[in-house]
Formats: sequence, structure tokens, C-alpha cells
Amino acid sequence: MTSDENEPKIFLARNVKPASVRGRPWVFSNQLQFSADVRAIAPGTVVRLAEADGRLLGLYHFNPHSLIAARLLTRNHSRTIDARFYKERIEKALTLRERLFDRPFYRLVHSEGDFLPGLVIDRYGDAVVVQPNTAGMDAHKEMILEALQAVLKPKTIALVSGGAARTLEGLEPLNEVPVGAIDGPVQLEENGLTYFGDLTGGQKTGWFFDHRLNRAFVSRLARGQDVLDLYTYAGAFALAAASGGANSVTAVDRSDSALQLANKAAEANGLADKVTTVTADVFEYLQNDTRHYGVVVADPPAFAKSRKDIPSAMKGYEKLARLAVQRVAPDGLLCIASCSHHISAEAFQEATSAGIRTGGRAAKLIHAAAAGPDHPVHPLLPQTAYLKFLVYALD
Repeated sequence: MTSDENEPKIFLARNVKPASVRGRPWVFSNQLQFSADVRAIAPGTVVRLAEADGRLLGLYHFNPHSLIAARLLTRNHSRTIDARFYKERIEKALTLRERLFDRPFYRLVHSEGDFLPGLVIDRYGDAVVVQPNTAGMDAHKEMILEALQAVLKPKTIALVSGGAARTLEGLEPLNEVPVGAIDGPVQLEENGLTYFGDLTGGQKTGWFFDHRLNRAFVSRLARGQDVLDLYTYAGAFALAAASGGANSVTAVDRSDSALQLANKAAEANGLADKVTTVTADVFEYLQNDTRHYGVVVADPPAFAKSRKDIPSAMKGYEKLARLAVQRVAPDGLLCIASCSHHISAEAFQEATSAGIRTGGRAAKLIHAAAAGPDHPVHPLLPQTAYLKFLVYALD
């Protein structure tokens, strides 16, 4: 299908080298020529982006009010962006996931990593949660729903999107169920365990599939150990540790509703006798706890939600590591993660290593990992490699 070329045409600024933009998923506002007509383009509109000399670069979602002004959809500027376009992209994403996983529980679409900028879709069997995090994807919600129904025919589709990403795009939070219904927590499977996710009232889409392989790794480390799981949310690492043969698991989170899901999952897997949940602020808990554990896991929410947060986030990760290692038994392990894409892998290792030193411990890094393969990384966008997971063996 070809474009009717009715999309508005915008141009790179004359001082911007086309090679610095060509094929890259983002174009920033200071790289574009802005006129009154360009500023009047409605956020979320599909535009044709051209070099200053008129040579077309492709089709983009455009938001004149965002720092990331243009997001690449396709370099084929003759293509029409419609439900068929989204269907083909979602089908390709599904084909990859079906090669990776036997069961339908995974991130189906990972934004720019699947060439659908600003769109996240998580699959929970017959239910899917869609996050249209940009003005372009929000404007195309109906097309995306049509495409999903054609590809998957899910019983339930929820639209859930909020937080900083939508705010930066000038969008209000979104939480609705346009297809089917959600009545309570949804059951999901991971690494042979049963969990429960709150798809419309929990964090993000209700679950974090990105740590699937990291939880399997922790499961192997936990045998015969007492384990402390900080920021447990719905008990993901806690149950992985318990199922791997931990003697005991203490799971800490400040959300009672999240811990209810963790307890529900512990009972469903026959692990309730091993898992104790504690409602508490993690930093306060670490300052008051006096026990020692063979394995401590810390998987906090993003400390840096924007670039201006980087200094305080670095201090936060250092403090978390410093307090956490004081709870690690001799020859024990610290597993610590960051989901802040503003914090590089090198910076995260620097902050956690500093915290370990100031905590009075010596350590060696034995494992460094990222998100699983259902979270593909765009090679020209380091931000898609947002997850960092480090395992330190302590003295």
C-alpha cells in the first residue's frame, strides 16, 4: 500500500548533517526547521521528513511540543501508516516471540526495538496490555487495536499508559479496557512458576517480563540460602529464589496490594511456607534489619526519570548498595538492578561498586546482564538497553 503523500512535509535544519539522522529512530526538535505552519501541526501527526535539499528520509510521528520531535516509522516514504502497517509490524514481533517462548507470556512489542516507537505491548495469554506512550501512538490507538485483534484475537485488551513519558508528550494518563473485561489479577507463567499481575492497577502493565532470565539466574544462586528480596513487587524474584531451594525468603515492598499478589503466587506454587512478605520502605528496612542473608536482591524502580535526576540517582544507587551489603552474609551475593535508561551500565557499576566499598566490603563482579530477548535493543538507540543487572560476590 502506498502513501497518498498528504502527510505534512518537514525539513532538517540546514546545519544538520543528514548522515547524523538517517535511519536513527529519533530526531530532536533542534535538528528541524520550525515555522509557524510546522508548529501548528497536531501532535501525533504522521509527517514526511526531508533533508534540507528536499530528499525524503521517511515517515515519522511528529510532536512539535516534544524534545524528541520526530520518531521514525519507516524509511519507505511511500508507505501508508494504517492498521495494515501496524498489523505487519505486530506479526513480525509475534513471530520472533514464538521462536523464543513456548508459552504466550512476554513483551510482544518493545517500542523502538520492534520499530514501533513509543508503543509497548505485553501479552498475558488471552489478555494484552497496550501502552501508547507517545502522541503518535496515542493518535493511532484504534488502528493498533484493529491490528491486534486481527493478529491475536485476544479476549481482553487494556490500554494503560501514564507517568513521565506521556507527560512529556503532553498526554493525560490512560487506563481503560476497550475489549473484554478484567476482573481481578490475571494469572501468568514464568520459568515454570505461576504469578499474578494487576494489569490496570499495578505498576506499568502489571508485570515486568524483562527480568525473566535474571530471575532464573537468581533461582540457581538461592539453593540452601536465606534470601532477602527488596522491592519485590508481586514476588517475582522471591518465588524464583524459593523455587530454587532457598531456605527462606523475606520479600519487602511498601505496597500492600503488590504483596497480596506475591502471597497469592506463593500459595499457588506451594511456597507459602518459605516466603515472608514485609510491608516497608526499603531504605528504612535496611537501616533497621539486623539479619544476614546469603543472597540479597535489590530491584528498585527507576531512580532517574529524566536527565536532571542522574546525580541524585547515582547517590541513590550507591546508598542502596552500601546498605544492602551490610545485610549480606560473609561469602554471600548481592544482586542489584537498575531500570533507569538515563543511567549507563558503566555509571551503574561505578555507583554500586562505590556503595559496596563504603559499606566496608570487598567484592568481585561475577555476572552482568540486561533484559531478556523479548526486549530487543535498537542498535542506534542505547536507551532501549535500559536494564542493568549485576551480581557481586562479597568477601
